[in-house]
Amino acid sequence: MAKCHTDCIEKPLVICFQRLGYFIGSHPLWFLIIPLILAAGLGSGFYFLDDRLSNDLEKQFTPSDGQAKTERKYVQETFPGNDSMFSSLRLSTDGNFATFIATNDRNILTVESLQEILQLDSKIRSMVVEFDGQSIAFKNVCAVLMGSCISNDILDVIDYNATHIEAVNLTYPWYFLGFQNIPLYRSLGSVKLYEGTSRVENAQAIQLYYYLREEDKSKTDLWLKGFINLVANEPTTSIRVSYSTSMSRQWEFEESPDSVISLFSITYTIVITFSILSCWRMDNVRSKVWVATCGVIATGMAVLSGFGMLLLIGEPFVMTAASCPFLILGIGIDDMFIMISCWQRTKVHDSVPERLSNTYREAAISITITTLTDALALFLGCITSFGSVRSFCLYAGISICFCYLYNITFLGACMALNGQREGENKHWFTCAKIPEDVPDGKSKASRICCFGGRYDQTTGNEESELMSRIFEKKYGPFLTHKVTKSIVGVIYVAYLAVSIYGCTTLQEGLDISNLALDDSYIKEYYDDERLHFSEYYYSAMVVIKQPIAYWDKEELKTLDTCIADFESLKYVNNTFAWFRYYQEYANGWKLNISYQEAYQTNLTYFLASSPLFREDINMTADGVIQASRFFIQTLDRNTEDDMMTGLRTAAENCPIDLLVYHPAFIYFDQYTVIVGNTIQTLLVAVVVMLIIALVLIPSPVCSLWVVFAICSVIVGVTGFMALWSVSLDSISMINLIMSIGFSVDFSAHISYAFVSSSESDVNKRAMDALAQLGYPVLQGALSTILGVLALSFSKSYIFRTFFKVMFLVITFGVCHGLMFIPVFLTLFGVCKCC
Repeated sequence: MAKCHTDCIEKPLVICFQRLGYFIGSHPLWFLIIPLILAAGLGSGFYFLDDRLSNDLEKQFTPSDGQAKTERKYVQETFPGNDSMFSSLRLSTDGNFATFIATNDRNILTVESLQEILQLDSKIRSMVVEFDGQSIAFKNVCAVLMGSCISNDILDVIDYNATHIEAVNLTYPWYFLGFQNIPLYRSLGSVKLYEGTSRVENAQAIQLYYYLREEDKSKTDLWLKGFINLVANEPTTSIRVSYSTSMSRQWEFEESPDSVISLFSITYTIVITFSILSCWRMDNVRSKVWVATCGVIATGMAVLSGFGMLLLIGEPFVMTAASCPFLILGIGIDDMFIMISCWQRTKVHDSVPERLSNTYREAAISITITTLTDALALFLGCITSFGSVRSFCLYAGISICFCYLYNITFLGACMALNGQREGENKHWFTCAKIPEDVPDGKSKASRICCFGGRYDQTTGNEESELMSRIFEKKYGPFLTHKVTKSIVGVIYVAYLAVSIYGCTTLQEGLDISNLALDDSYIKEYYDDERLHFSEYYYSAMVVIKQPIAYWDKEELKTLDTCIADFESLKYVNNTFAWFRYYQEYANGWKLNISYQEAYQTNLTYFLASSPLFREDINMTADGVIQASRFFIQTLDRNTEDDMMTGLRTAAENCPIDLLVYHPAFIYFDQYTVIVGNTIQTLLVAVVVMLIIALVLIPSPVCSLWVVFAICSVIVGVTGFMALWSVSLDSISMINLIMSIGFSVDFSAHISYAFVSSSESDVNKRAMDALAQLGYPVLQGALSTILGVLALSFSKSYIFRTFFKVMFLVITFGVCHGLMFIPVFLTLFGVCKCC
């Protein structure tokens, strides 16, 4: 086998860690107390937690540089709006509103159902809430149009009398009432028409809106909460009611952290129990119970320090970061198992400083590689345009750095103190000195409880645990057998095939309703909205950004061609434009508007008769139209990303400078950037991981295999994530970034042990690596899965997604570390560390 010297950095680092280990072993109390003081000091940052919370949905879960945000700014500046001329069609934001959907599986358009709806409507409008000693009713906060509160079209049609429904011939989607064209598709859902006509036979849902002014948020928020309380407790007989408000998503999202608080204690209890049981020895001296306990404490200190430091310096805290402690717990315990395993291979009769020095020589580089890869992968995630991802990656990355610091110092000191106890042959619990050998005649209970301190007389090391012996004597030889290698190759090909297939089915985008808890009232509302009001979707505004000659036939022909391009899209229904209504007005009054002066003069009269159209025109004092807008009605709620990109493409293809906007585009923009953001972050991270591996693993080929494992795990996680009904969104993107670090962890441990082995035969080196680190890697994987297991029971989509992806990451990571990578290393050979 070829030899190559690639340890110019690794070797000096090993020497430094040896010296550090010796120093900590000589002065353990300092390294026990100082980290505790540091963690307590930094933990004071939690005092500012409430002030640092930043859970604004738009800010955290939409791209910070999204195109729609720039478009919204232009719309707001060009069409500032008029509080006395409210129009939901012309809103540049979601607005401020309450709404409910009343449903009846047979027919909502009956006198009985409509009477219940009218009663509920009356109670909502007459509801009073108290604010600073004032009584606030709907009329005090409602959005107004020409002096009156905005009403609901369907109730206007029946004149607020349920019996009138029997005399009204409703037509759908438009109903013509006098000179008004009323869009009933906004009020009626799941409509059935009489065959061959537009007349309504029946409908299953009615939706009512209550729009509020946005001038006093404290007052309107109080009214919205009153609305929720009223509708939630209102009994109905012939209808079922679901409800929501413009603030419901935000309020429900802010409830999510409370749903996992109880899971923290459960998780820490499970992991502490697992760690203690894993480190328990039948030998009462060699048992590592206290080391395991201190390892879990060290991870808690890391979270306390990392979060506390960032809170102290004013870093915003987003709810997604609440899942970090579960992640840090798994990483910290993984490193602890590696350190314990290396300690057990030291000579028991060496001094404590020498034993800790040798432990650091074996373990420190391995856990340094994994810490660097985990932390850098997360820090690279900070380059994304999603605030929720940046917050998580920053909090997790800093906490991992503290976890590494405390494992090297605090945990090392605990191991040294535990080593002093072992050196004096003292009982792990009572700290009383006990005999090593069991005298004849002692009971079994006495043998179990009162004796200990045995070690391997041949090697001078502690006796290895059962699982380590299984990896050494059973699993290693089995895995390196020729037949097993062939089977592993087949399994890997099957794994890769299924993963690639899954990648082709991956869906993109975050459904904002998923940010609420499963038992949230808005879940039912969104279900009803999808079921009954999906045929017609939003009315997007199209802004003409440049002055054009609206009176010129050629100019209008160009504009009509652009409108025709919009209407030719399968998800566009019709167009609503002020200049077309103006043309009809001119034709009706036989006005000549074919030249500029007449056009501008008569436009004043038209706008006086239809004042809402004033909101669609940006006009100078001398009558020059700088910009204007019209609206297109879209169809099919299920084509959000295709619809937005299709409309934008049509606007770009128009010779006239157009802009297409709707408030929902703020959220839809994630579809346009999520894939690019994810790929960019992953590629940069993989390159950085390769550099770290080349620097710290003394074998270039081994480093390449570690990178191979990263790419393979990412493909597997992405593919199986899709098959597990997880979409690619800002939540799963966080986990994919983390998968880079975790996929390195297991493969790097085994690869480093493989290349550092003194054996010459590749199969024996693989067996040696598995014997040394196979069990600690398995322990680390199990502890991490147990660390996130409780999240699978969460009512929050965010935390369940975190569990799903982490489960896949750990499962595939450990499969690569303990099965695929050892086999591939034996098949393709690597440079031997010199």
